[in-house]
Amino acid sequence: MIISKKVSITRIISGTGRHFLFDLVTCVLTFFIFSRFQAFGIELPVLIPSVLGTALAFFIGFNNNQAYDRWWEARKIWGALVNDSRTWAREVLFFYKDKPEMSKIAIDRHIAFIYALKENLRDSNTKEYLKYLSEEDQAYIANESNKANAILSIQTRELNEAYQNGDIDGFRFLELNKMLVNFCDEMGKSERISNTVFPTTYNYYTSIFIWVFIVTVTAVASQSVGVLSIPVGTLIGYVFLTTHKIGQSLLNPFEEIPTGIPITQISRTIEINMLQTRKETVLPPVIESVDGEYIM
Repeated sequence: MIISKKVSITRIISGTGRHFLFDLVTCVLTFFIFSRFQAFGIELPVLIPSVLGTALAFFIGFNNNQAYDRWWEARKIWGALVNDSRTWAREVLFFYKDKPEMSKIAIDRHIAFIYALKENLRDSNTKEYLKYLSEEDQAYIANESNKANAILSIQTRELNEAYQNGDIDGFRFLELNKMLVNFCDEMGKSERISNTVFPTTYNYYTSIFIWVFIVTVTAVASQSVGVLSIPVGTLIGYVFLTTHKIGQSLLNPFEEIPTGIPITQISRTIEINMLQTRKETVLPPVIESVDGEYIM
């Protein structure tokens, strides 16, 4: 996630430099090719880029709005996950006050759940969750495709056994079970965003129309300003290409990219908060930002 309020020139060049070069080459080729057609008296009406530009503005606006909605929903889900995780740590700590070992295991399992969910969303295989699981729990989830869901199943089983054994009363059972339901909901919502592909036709046709627009703008401008149509077409095209790229960078909020949701940092924050809740002194390091610009 971008955290810097300043825009780095290096990041701008690395992010849009290739589009700018393609844009410039397209405008140069368009100018020289259309100059040949002008020699035969062929001209393009100004109406073509005018109408196409208006249509593109609606297309790009729709794309960017939907992309930001996906990104913001993902951020809200993981914000809720942070709050619910803190509540879970407090509740198991005090509800299992006479059973400190049970509260420790429940907190460790939840940290494992967070890391398993993060790895599932980012399709990674670092298996950070294993250090917080017992050998028995590791064996239980070994053959499960969804490790995070399997960990929740263990939590539910252990909670039910604690209630049946009289370690917690009915009220505490309901409160803790409600938190497990919340975790399952947040997991499902995250997976829905991750697994739902934004309609490719929108991005495909928008990209095609932008390049057609660049060609027509340059061609029409060459009829009145000559060679100056090259910088005119390049500038206008660059604006449309960059705006479209901004929206595309938000489409997959869980990807490990600068514009994605910083679930690595959020996971570490949850881990630290939960360990501090039970007064642990040895804590993992905080995830730092990259050059003060973004954080993963």
